[in-house]
Amino acid sequence: MARQELARFLRDRRASLRPQELGLPVTDGQRRTPGLRREEVAGLAHMSVDYYTRLEQARGPRPSARILDALAQALRLTPAERSHVFRLAGSVVPPGGTAVRPVRPQVARLLERLPETGAIVTDAAYGIVAWNPLAQALFGGDLGAGTTNLARRRFLGQGRMYESSSAEEFGHIVVARLRRAADRYPNDPQLATLLAELRAGSEEFGRIWETRPVHAPGHRAKNLDHPRVGRLRLNCDVLLVPEDDQEVVLMTADPGSPAERGLRALASAASVHPVR
Repeated sequence: MARQELARFLRDRRASLRPQELGLPVTDGQRRTPGLRREEVAGLAHMSVDYYTRLEQARGPRPSARILDALAQALRLTPAERSHVFRLAGSVVPPGGTAVRPVRPQVARLLERLPETGAIVTDAAYGIVAWNPLAQALFGGDLGAGTTNLARRRFLGQGRMYESSSAEEFGHIVVARLRRAADRYPNDPQLATLLAELRAGSEEFGRIWETRPVHAPGHRAKNLDHPRVGRLRLNCDVLLVPEDDQEVVLMTADPGSPAERGLRALASAASVHPVR
C-alpha cells in the first residue's frame, strides 16, 4: 500500500472540490482551507472524521474496497481516478457497473471536423454510439435505422456490411473486446443480452469465444468492396477514450490512392446529418 501517495491524492482531490458543486451549504465568511473540509468528505463517504483524517495523514489501515468506493463517490472521482485510488491502496480494482454509452460532446465534435475521414465511436460492447456522414456512407445507409452494434452486424447479419477482406480477423477482434467487456462489466444487462444473442445465433462466435482471443487496439488495413465506388483499401486507426472505455475508429486512405478519391466522392455525396 502506497500510504503517502494515497494520502497526497486524497488531500489534493479534496482541495479541488467546492461545497456548492456537491450541494453542501456554503457559510458566509472565509473558509480556512481551500475546497472541502475533512468532516465534509467523511460525511459524504459515511465514515468517521477520525478514520478519514488518518488516511489523509498516511496513518490509517489499509482501506477496504467498500471504503475506497465510498471515497470515490464522495470525491467525485472519474473511473480512471477510482482505479488509481484502488491501486494506491494495494487493492484489486473491482469491475464497474455498466459500460459507458453516452458520447462526450468534445468527442462528437471531433467527428464533425473530419469530413474526409470515416469516423465512428464504439463502446465496450462494440456498439456504434456516434458516427459522421462518411462513416455512414461506408457502413451503409441503414447505419442509423438498422442495428448499430458491430458484433450483431458481423455475426448475426443484422444491418448492412459491405464485403471486407478482413472479416475473419475482425471476428476475432470483436470477440476479444467482448471478452474484456464481460470481465469488466459482469452486471451490465445490455451486454448480457448481446452475448446471449450471439451464442444462440452464431456457431462461429461460440467457436472463437472458446479460443479466448486477445487483441490490442491499433492500426490495421482492410479492403472494402463498396457498391458505389468499388474496392477501397482503408487504414483503420484507433484512438482510445480510456475514462469511458470507448474507441474512436478513424478510416482513411493513402494520399493519392484510388481509395482516397473514392472517399472524397463518398464524402461529397454524403448528406449532411448531425452526428449522433
